[in-house]
Amino acid sequence: MKSAAQKQKALQQREAGQRASAGRKWAAAIAAFERALALDPDDAQTWLFLAHARVHSGNNAEALIAAECSFALDQRNILTCRLLADIHTSAGRFTQACEVYQTLDPATTRDHDFWAEYGNVLWMARRNREAVDALMQALALRIDSAIVHHRLGLAFRDLGMSGESTECFRTAITLDRGRVRTAALSLVLYDSRNACEWSKLDEDTAALLAAIDTADDSNGNLLSPFALIALDTTAAQQRRIGEVRTRSITRDIKPFSPPPIGAARRPGRIRVGYLSADFSQHATAQLMAEFLERRDTTRFETFLYSHSIADGSALQQRVRAACEHFVDVSELSNIAAAERMRRDELDIVIDLKGHTRDSRFELLAYRPAPVQAAWLGYPASTGANFIDYMIGDPIVLPLEHAANYSEQIAQLPICYQPNDRNRPLPEATPRSELGLPEDAVVLCCFNQTYKMSPFMLDVWAAVLQAAPNTVLWILAWDRHVLVNLRRELDARGIAAERVIFAPKMAPAKHLARLRAADLFLDTWPCNAHTTASEALWCGVPVLTVPGETFASRVAASLVSACGLADLACKDAESYAHLAVALASEAEIRQGLRAHLEQMRMELPLFDSERFTREFEALLLRMHERAQAGLPPAPLLAEPNAD
Repeated sequence: MKSAAQKQKALQQREAGQRASAGRKWAAAIAAFERALALDPDDAQTWLFLAHARVHSGNNAEALIAAECSFALDQRNILTCRLLADIHTSAGRFTQACEVYQTLDPATTRDHDFWAEYGNVLWMARRNREAVDALMQALALRIDSAIVHHRLGLAFRDLGMSGESTECFRTAITLDRGRVRTAALSLVLYDSRNACEWSKLDEDTAALLAAIDTADDSNGNLLSPFALIALDTTAAQQRRIGEVRTRSITRDIKPFSPPPIGAARRPGRIRVGYLSADFSQHATAQLMAEFLERRDTTRFETFLYSHSIADGSALQQRVRAACEHFVDVSELSNIAAAERMRRDELDIVIDLKGHTRDSRFELLAYRPAPVQAAWLGYPASTGANFIDYMIGDPIVLPLEHAANYSEQIAQLPICYQPNDRNRPLPEATPRSELGLPEDAVVLCCFNQTYKMSPFMLDVWAAVLQAAPNTVLWILAWDRHVLVNLRRELDARGIAAERVIFAPKMAPAKHLARLRAADLFLDTWPCNAHTTASEALWCGVPVLTVPGETFASRVAASLVSACGLADLACKDAESYAHLAVALASEAEIRQGLRAHLEQMRMELPLFDSERFTREFEALLLRMHERAQAGLPPAPLLAEPNAD
């Protein structure tokens, strides 16, 4: 039993720790709290103070231990509950964070902040219906909380309730003039574009761009750089928002100490790691599968660092089997995942996500590898000073665009996008089964609807009016799209019978129906990416207009890699003119299809062996430069031997 004198000394040490904490002298505070606990280890409050000081000192692992000790001693303390849950959340352990909130003593009064944070963690754990209930509880206690309306919108959005989510986002916009408003604007704009609900498009776009121009590191973590990809924004604006968000989400990260000067690299193959949440039934895995299978395993050793869902798909199993190492980091904190990469002694690590949902690219701010690159998943600059290279090709990433990228440009000779020649190529589905007229020229666009705009519909309507033998075939993403696009096309004089909506289908069935189309009409400033290469694989020519951003130049790269560079038009007028001409000239259309069908396995876009060797040559250049002690620099495409 502790004596009164011991308790008094413990109290004195705790008070000393509190004074040090008030002065932000965290090392002194930690030492004082630890002395207090040596005298009185059952004091829950001191454990809480110690946990708080350790968080501020950057030692979350030790903070977790202290917070767990405090909560074990007193499960009625709502502050301890929230701190412990926050520590789990910061490490990406959302399930554990939810369990902490659920463990709080039932007799403890739950306040607004409790429900707001609990609802947020439930959303991050993808428990959306429970998140809605918790956030509704928060609003019942404080109806004017902009951040809670924003979080409620996120939960509704993931439940597919776009009407409810948009209402929540617009409420947040009304209530806030700062960072929440900016975040909500980007999402309401994305959602309204996805539903093709354009009544406030110009107003919302102008408001978002104005808000982004004033954004800084204090609110950058709520920004959504991906929302800018489909807007008429410049590559410079995209770089800036990437920089602001990256600085915001990495400001507390301290890079690992570099290896000692002169330290020798371990002998053996070049070790390459890929970080992604998409090693599952996802477009990224679809594109990469054969590339991974064709690696030169005598020179390269590959690690997949996955925080993907375990969907058990054949594609996930195929990708895993293609590599020597599959490391599941989904339950690891960012620092733990980075430490694992460092222990694996990678030479190069490549992020496949950038500023997209479920990305954890910020863990590369710890600098786990001497060379770090971005590729494939995010078509713009990350704005990260810890990403050395952006991998592209001479079309999507020309050297004259270097100022728009924080990364150094690294070019593959022909096209940046890998493809899988083992993907299905089923027989074409008969048009009669698809609701398509047998005697019409079928113009299709299977892009997601957020890439569409009033301008694109103006262009397509002009094509349909000038080529009366055509129909437009569009993917119907949800019920709102059907209603809104029909209304928009009707306003442009396009009869309902000339627009056919296609439901979502499994990949193989989609490829079969795609072969029934005559011409794919691309969108800009955000092109078709995987969707365009699928069309070309199925023998359907793709018509596009390249712009100044990466996302607007992808389809031009793809058609050029198929020997059809003329399908990349200089402007909308040329695009419409060529679409009408192709609709009128069956012989030319058939020649384009024959080229794609007959040359499929010889076209550079689908030459997986060639792509893999070119990619490995680029990695080797990055590695050799780093080994020579040289800083990253532009790596331009080298001429092909053939």
